[in-house]
Amino acid sequence: MNRPAPLLVVGDGLLDHDLSGRAERLAPDAPVPVLKGVRRAVRPGGAALAACLAAEDGREVTFVTALGDDESSRTLRRLLADRVRLVELPLTGALSSKTRLMARDRPLLRLDEGEGRAGEATAEAAEAIAAAGAVLVADYGRGTADAVRDALARAARRVPVVWDPHPNGQPPVPGVKLATPAAVEARAFAAALAEDTAPRAAARSRSPRTASGDEPAGGAPRIQLAQAATDARTLLSAWQAASVAVTMGERGALLTHGEAPMLVPAPWSAQGDPCGAGDRFAASAAGLLADEALPEDAVQGAVHAATRFVEDGGAHGFTTHFESAAAPEDGAAETATELAARVRAAGGTVVAAGGCFDLLHAGHVALLQAARRAGDCLIVCLNSDASVRRRKGDERPIVPEADRVRVLQALGCVDAVTVFEQDTPEQVLQELRPHIWVKGGDYALTRMPETETLEGWGGQVMLLPYLDGRSSTKLAERAAGRLGDPHGDPLPGATADRVV
Repeated sequence: MNRPAPLLVVGDGLLDHDLSGRAERLAPDAPVPVLKGVRRAVRPGGAALAACLAAEDGREVTFVTALGDDESSRTLRRLLADRVRLVELPLTGALSSKTRLMARDRPLLRLDEGEGRAGEATAEAAEAIAAAGAVLVADYGRGTADAVRDALARAARRVPVVWDPHPNGQPPVPGVKLATPAAVEARAFAAALAEDTAPRAAARSRSPRTASGDEPAGGAPRIQLAQAATDARTLLSAWQAASVAVTMGERGALLTHGEAPMLVPAPWSAQGDPCGAGDRFAASAAGLLADEALPEDAVQGAVHAATRFVEDGGAHGFTTHFESAAAPEDGAAETATELAARVRAAGGTVVAAGGCFDLLHAGHVALLQAARRAGDCLIVCLNSDASVRRRKGDERPIVPEADRVRVLQALGCVDAVTVFEQDTPEQVLQELRPHIWVKGGDYALTRMPETETLEGWGGQVMLLPYLDGRSSTKLAERAAGRLGDPHGDPLPGATADRVV
């Protein structure tokens, strides 16, 4: 199978945050929902999301965008590291970011911050565009496409260029292979070209639409296919594009080269977060055109990809790909507390398990492997040597603390180990704040002292099946010759130094 063709993505990178929780009641001082158990997720947004989606398709992606020295720009660089090749333009102001407050994966409110705009083009950006074999322009109206517009116009005369336009940006350059406005955007662009622009603009301001371009439920009828076809023909001529695909959410897309449009319906009605579906559509279409597909085939493939993307949770579901967002930049070892904070910030699930793990046995390994599968990282909270002695007597631990840490860290299912000095783990749990605290099934009838601690931040104690017949104490006794072997045969002459 041939390797997918490389793709150059040009556009405005954004930083997206989701604050997701449970909304079970209204605030007493205002009729607004109260979010509990909030988890923060961060991911690339705007053109940066389109670039990452293209890279997920196995493509070599070069991304031309504007970044600065602000915290959001630094975070976006870390998110994009090792995924795409960055070609940066200067950014004036702070990088734009948006934060969605969500309950049950449904947005309640969005906060927009940062008004940064791209500065002048650089020689490196011009060279990257000149060398590209295919280009996707994901314009989010923050100036990146405008800054390199002349270079993009030259590229459109020799290679396929897909242009995903924005109402606050300029129209596509002449000669693009495919323009991909959403239905509501196509309606606005076409209206702006008509003689009665002002009345139509006023009507639009009184008639909000959903992100998919449809009228909200209970309002006026949705944009009709005939209107979308008329708008597509208008834009095809005005933009001097080879083809225009108007995306219409769950209806699919309408592709036109001229008079007779082609409807590409969605393969099924996807139920999920539609955020980012336009980027998934544009990235897929651009990639397929880079692979020399016909526009009809590219649009059909893009509709299928966007439908699957929504079904899989949209941009919110894609967040788990960026759990390493805040990893240390200086090469220093990441502590267990830092790991937990990073995974929480990325919207992942932090799992912790605790114990002495004196003589690591099959029961321990089975428990830890199952615990790791319950979340996105596993942190082992290990009793210190002094803590073990207080709990199990002066002859324990058999294996010193440093060796126990090293053995646990060697397990592929363990992401970090932290040692605590106390007899119970409440203090270390307060520092880690895991979502799940794992214990063996033999605690089923016992209310553990750490349960109340976990409940303080919405954490959960989870019991996992205990592998019967395994324990460090029995291993130590057997090694010392006090018990027979697991099959009932004695270990003649066994002593601790000869067996352990």
